[in-house]
Amino acid sequence: MKVVILCGGYGSRFVGVPGDMPKPMVSVGGRPMVWHIMSGFAASGFRDFILCLGYRSDVFKQYFMHLSSMLGDVTVDLGRGDGPVLHRDIEKIDWCVTMAETGHDSMTGYRVKKAEAFIPASDDIFAVTYGDGVTDLDFSKVVAFHRSHGKMGTVTAVHPPARFGELMIGKNGIVGEFNEKPQATSGWISGGFFVFSRRFLDTLTDDPTLILEREPLQRLAADGELMAYCHDGFWYCMDTPRDHATLEELWSSGRAPWSR
Repeated sequence: MKVVILCGGYGSRFVGVPGDMPKPMVSVGGRPMVWHIMSGFAASGFRDFILCLGYRSDVFKQYFMHLSSMLGDVTVDLGRGDGPVLHRDIEKIDWCVTMAETGHDSMTGYRVKKAEAFIPASDDIFAVTYGDGVTDLDFSKVVAFHRSHGKMGTVTAVHPPARFGELMIGKNGIVGEFNEKPQATSGWISGGFFVFSRRFLDTLTDDPTLILEREPLQRLAADGELMAYCHDGFWYCMDTPRDHATLEELWSSGRAPWSR
């Protein structure tokens, strides 16, 4: 299954990004956010990615094209002018990464449509997500759920992050639990992790202004073709510097739920 990751936006809401770094390439624990997302899919057995690029696509290409040399030991003989020698005893990352130029100012629906060129006709399903959210979700279960219901789309429903301490209040106002944690337990929102049947691509127009979250998904819902997979576990979206600090703290303390 191809995993389409939308990485082309400006990330303008993420105030405080160093320089002009795209949000999916902002580091958490020394690795870009998109690397953490891809690792989550790889842990579930999905290792074939299509990165839909736009803004600062060069940053993504430089990173993934030189990833092996950045992770492993490299010898460079400056005196002889020999090319670098990569020592192969590095961690195994058996991913296939296609970096697709989908337009500098394109909207999300158009980027997914452009990714169709890299999804083989024999593939009956594909996944779509964004470049700023991590989760402990087992994606193989979402795929199994999608295949079981036969609808055109599946969206993963998650609990929103708790911006403040969460209180579980019982009878007579007695507080049963006080949870200072980044995950709420009530209410559902879209977690931004989708599985679509291939025929969904036929509903997308070749219009750079097409927004996935509006007409395409709203039409699926109105037609009864969109199902929700409810995930009670961890989910977090890096939308602000505060969110970035939370993820960094979880990673550095060894309590990152998305790391498997």
